[in-house]
Amino acid sequence: MIRLLVLLSIAYFYLFADAHVFIYHRFGDDRHPSTNTSLEELKKEFEYFKQNNYEVVPLEKIIEKLKHKETVPSNWVALTIDDAYKSFYTHGLPLFKEYNYPFTLYVYVKATEKKYNDFMTWKELKETSKYGRIELHGYEHNHLTTLSQEAIIEDTKKGIELFEKHLGYTPKSYAYAYGEYNEKVQEALRSFGFDSIVNQNSGSVNEHSNPLDIHRIALVGEVNIAQKLKYKTLEATWIEPKVFPKDGILKRVVAHVDPKIKRIKLYVTGHEWKELKVKNGIIDEIVEIPLKNSRTRVILSEDYYTISTKLLIQ
Repeated sequence: MIRLLVLLSIAYFYLFADAHVFIYHRFGDDRHPSTNTSLEELKKEFEYFKQNNYEVVPLEKIIEKLKHKETVPSNWVALTIDDAYKSFYTHGLPLFKEYNYPFTLYVYVKATEKKYNDFMTWKELKETSKYGRIELHGYEHNHLTTLSQEAIIEDTKKGIELFEKHLGYTPKSYAYAYGEYNEKVQEALRSFGFDSIVNQNSGSVNEHSNPLDIHRIALVGEVNIAQKLKYKTLEATWIEPKVFPKDGILKRVVAHVDPKIKRIKLYVTGHEWKELKVKNGIIDEIVEIPLKNSRTRVILSEDYYTISTKLLIQ
């Protein structure tokens, strides 16, 4: 009997690999299929969480676990929404309220301040804050990697000032516009003392995650939510590449991983998976791969689902 209970316990934690953070944009808005989630799809995903014993928690609850170096429960899911499109207020929010699911909504401040038609107003954001957390998505929604550190700091300050003026508190979490960032961007934002910063790299959250570099999995269109929940984070230290190569060719991949790993797969946006060798936990291979996209993801994986991602922006 004891052996059976142990096996069941192991199976449970295998089923729920790591905690996951998901990102949405628009809801029930067929005009923009590349960023839209239909209400039928949203309800299907919510039902999956409910029927399969996932607990939808506020993002800040996960961050608290990380800050205190505590294990994050494997069946936790956090839901985030970027940009504060009007369709969340009119279509998405009622379903979140029906399921009593918390969320974190990152507001594109300029769009709200300038009253762009497709975005929520400050009044709507204040009403929405009764059901979830409102946080910062920057003022201009710029490609941050193209800006100087001074410009990034100025944009963030302006966003925070208007945020505080209209919502009455200082944002504690930040989402990169377009999910784009590099070391320069990270350094500039670190000075604001955010509790968390979220990206758009597929992966998961576990006790080793950095609160200032939280992975989020995008949910758009029709998705296989069970498959998305299989993603785990590969613990890896990237040495090369650090930045987008000037000549557009990824020449070498160098990283440190668990010494138990003997072979690993490499994926570069626009190319097929390629197998690399691992020796004593060190990956060091010449690859000579031409980069096809100005925004390229370089991914290391053991099994296509346990991954570590390096984002390169030209």
